[in-house]
Amino acid sequence: MRAAQLKAILPRELLASVVVFLVALPLCMGIAIASGMPPAKGLITGIIGGLVVGWLAGSPLQVSGPAAGLAVLVFELVRQHGMAMLGPILLLAGLLQLLAGRLRLGCWFRVTAPAVVYGMLAGIGVLIVLSQVHVMLDGSPLPSGLDNLLGFPAALGQALSGEGTGWQAGALGLTTILVMWLWDKRKPQALRFVPGALLGVGLTTLASLVLALSVKRVEVPANLAEAIDWLRPADLLNLADPNLLIAAFAVAFIASAETLLSAAAVDRMHDGQRSDFDRELSAQGVGNMLCGLLGALPMTGVIVRSSANVQAGARTRLSAIFHGVWLLAFVLLLSSVLQSIPVASLAGVLVYTGIKLVDLKAFRGLGRYGRMPMLTYVATALAIVFTDLLTGVLIGFGLTLAKLAWKASRLKISLVDLPAEGEMELRLLGAATFLKVPALTRVLSTIPSDTVVHVPLGNLSYIDHACLELLEEWGRANAAKGARLVIESHGLKRRLEGRLRTTAGIGSAAA
Repeated sequence: MRAAQLKAILPRELLASVVVFLVALPLCMGIAIASGMPPAKGLITGIIGGLVVGWLAGSPLQVSGPAAGLAVLVFELVRQHGMAMLGPILLLAGLLQLLAGRLRLGCWFRVTAPAVVYGMLAGIGVLIVLSQVHVMLDGSPLPSGLDNLLGFPAALGQALSGEGTGWQAGALGLTTILVMWLWDKRKPQALRFVPGALLGVGLTTLASLVLALSVKRVEVPANLAEAIDWLRPADLLNLADPNLLIAAFAVAFIASAETLLSAAAVDRMHDGQRSDFDRELSAQGVGNMLCGLLGALPMTGVIVRSSANVQAGARTRLSAIFHGVWLLAFVLLLSSVLQSIPVASLAGVLVYTGIKLVDLKAFRGLGRYGRMPMLTYVATALAIVFTDLLTGVLIGFGLTLAKLAWKASRLKISLVDLPAEGEMELRLLGAATFLKVPALTRVLSTIPSDTVVHVPLGNLSYIDHACLELLEEWGRANAAKGARLVIESHGLKRRLEGRLRTTAGIGSAAA
């Protein structure tokens, strides 16, 4: 980039980077807490997302950092395997992303059905809300969504009884949510760049200090190096555990899908350079490998920070890089400010974020494509809430594949008399798969044994070996009685030449 060009764009990129930094600061810490990790871990991920991934990114206006979409999965991994095992999992997940990017597989991560993605985000949103309402009362989240739901009345009752600081923390959390909601609805046009999350956290932090409330506050080490847990080579041996391998694949897939869907959404917000999905995937892989080495949270491209970046007027990746610089400088120079923030305020930010992840507008939009996508959305979300993230996503994929299989198995069969005596036409419309062999057999059994049967295949999207073999077998079986089967293959987009051979009693023709 030329010096004159850099001088022209630098002020705009610096301003946009400050806006993104203000959005990212509370989210990095809040997502870390929701993931069962210290807040500093989220800040490290945000710094890497800016300084490293921002430099390598294939999506110039996308901002990377810790994502709410992975908070539930990380919380479960930390609970089951311990914080130390997150490093090896992230290292392998990042390596898989890097390889996928180098092999130019980026576009394949975007073939996930929207109903599954929206359902996954909705389920994650519900789980975040169910867990963070406990944190908002200065409590601790329970292991599962169902446990959090069933345990909430008791936690709320204890807070309202006046014992401890639960009611004070709850008031701060609710105030944070209220400020964010009002700011989204009523913010002045001139101040649209001020993020509601920062405003809510800032006001409640100030109130808690003025009122000298003894609520739980963020714990951030004075020295950022103390928050780094370097990956130990011995921990890599634990990757032989199949559960950790599955976890690494799950992190890689979900992080990649969320990143590339976010990149596609960001591309629709501006008219500048389009995203290179393979390069973006490789950059995310490098970032997650570094996060694994430093013991930080996993990262993805995140839509909230990215949209703030676009709206603030960014045009290049410099904005994302500078936001990482501001995060690093703030942690190094003003860590005491972070230590004043009530944990309940950050939980309020996450509750508000979780509610917004349950996108009812997207759910209603799926209705344009029938009931099945809506069912897939609901089933995926509920399965995530009542089982776990991986099971919910697999159920969503299973329903999508079931829908495809059902559509592929639809075949309309009709038998029509032709003007010529002794000739009939077997009309097939749809996909002739082995699932339709019984129905096709019943129709063939009604054809007189001395009939010439024309079978045009032009209206078929697919015919498999089982159906084709059945037709040929009928022709062979009835050839001695004067029957002849004429398969007219013209128009079928499938290589049938090797199968449509003329034998005794069987013919083929062009329709």
